[in-house]
Amino acid sequence: MDRYPITGRSLEWFFDIDGDLFERQYKRHLSGYWQWKDSTEGLHAEQWRVFPQNIGPHLSIDETSLSRGELYTIVTNKDAHGRKNAIVAIVLGTDA
Repeated sequence: MDRYPITGRSLEWFFDIDGDLFERQYKRHLSGYWQWKDSTEGLHAEQWRVFPQNIGPHLSIDETSLSRGELYTIVTNKDAHGRKNAIVAIVLGTDA
């Protein structure tokens, strides 16, 4: 579940487990979600995210307001055509 986008419920059929219970346990205990914000990787996540593996020769930049007046700047890789690995960076709190 860490590397591939599958649900805990999809493991229910293969391993004869309760999928809902497994999803809750994974989120609360196995994933390390609650400790992530306190780690060095999670400290910046509320302000910006960068995915250097998605950088390409053709980039685009856009600004959007998602909620509560928060302005985000989003940099995307044009070669991905909006599909997987298109987002290069998301930055919160930039000025228009």
